[in-house]
Amino acid sequence: MKAVQIIGPKHLEIIDVEKPVLSGKNNILVRMTAAGICGSDVSIYQGTNAIVTYPRIIGHEMVGVVAQTGEGVTHLKTGDRVIVNQVSSCGHCYPCTHNRGNVCDDLKVRGVHIDGGFREFIAVPESDCYLLPDSLSDQDAVMIEPTTIAIQACTRAKLTADDMLLICGSGALGSTMLKIAHTICDHIIVADFSDAKLAEARKRGAKYTINVGTEDFQSKILEYTHGRGTTVSIDCASRKNSLMMVLEATGNAGRVILLGLTKSSMEINPFLITAKELDVRGSRLQNHMFGKAIEMIEEGTLDLTNSVSHTFPLTKAQEAFDFIDSHDPSIRKIVLTFDF
Repeated sequence: MKAVQIIGPKHLEIIDVEKPVLSGKNNILVRMTAAGICGSDVSIYQGTNAIVTYPRIIGHEMVGVVAQTGEGVTHLKTGDRVIVNQVSSCGHCYPCTHNRGNVCDDLKVRGVHIDGGFREFIAVPESDCYLLPDSLSDQDAVMIEPTTIAIQACTRAKLTADDMLLICGSGALGSTMLKIAHTICDHIIVADFSDAKLAEARKRGAKYTINVGTEDFQSKILEYTHGRGTTVSIDCASRKNSLMMVLEATGNAGRVILLGLTKSSMEINPFLITAKELDVRGSRLQNHMFGKAIEMIEEGTLDLTNSVSHTFPLTKAQEAFDFIDSHDPSIRKIVLTFDF
């Protein structure tokens, strides 16, 4: 079968690999139908990802059809459309026994630590498969995975309807964060350098926006929060100064959520954390949030239709990554398909 493997930075190959076989643990064989290209996939290709090991079959936004079931399967059947959980955890370490399997001591993320979904078939445990709503196409369904990241962050933030929220960054992650946050609260501020992205954020529910390149960020924060600062701030930018920005923007007793995995040093002022008694929390991947995302779709509170801007067949993955490198403004979400 065909697969996309990153041999090393900027070195992508379409390879032939053995079709996986079922085992006691991996008792569902999924025939892939769509796989999204995420920013972390791009960082693996570019050689800037600090976690990945090479060579690696990448891809963690994985949608497909159950092709075969094995021993112990109780809920799924051949032909079921599913999305696959990207997180594989041990189940018995300290985080796992405290319902924090997304930061398992032996965490394995498909497409990063172990081979992922840019291949025709993948074998996984039944417990890692979630049935897709009939209303959602395979291509749009790849957006469920990034949506779970935003649900996880909002859960970690304990976001409520009464909060005044700052989302720092309006790229792919920030846009998804806004979509989820807007189902919880209305007072949302989005900060970014791009007027075009900020205009889009206003269309999608941001009450206020700040161009951090042309406006006085802190004075605007105070203006938009009645002089007290935000109650929750989520850093989706992970730039050198973004942590300091969100710490300064957050008011007393507020919560700050960080999502970036950059290893670059960042300047912080501990006084801001202590004096305002801020809760500063990391948020990584997702912790059993696929079910929540699918529930929101079925309830009509989350719309993921028309999310995809471009598709490429798996065998033209190099063209897809070259197109991403072009920074074409029409790019929203690129999906690899398996109908070649």
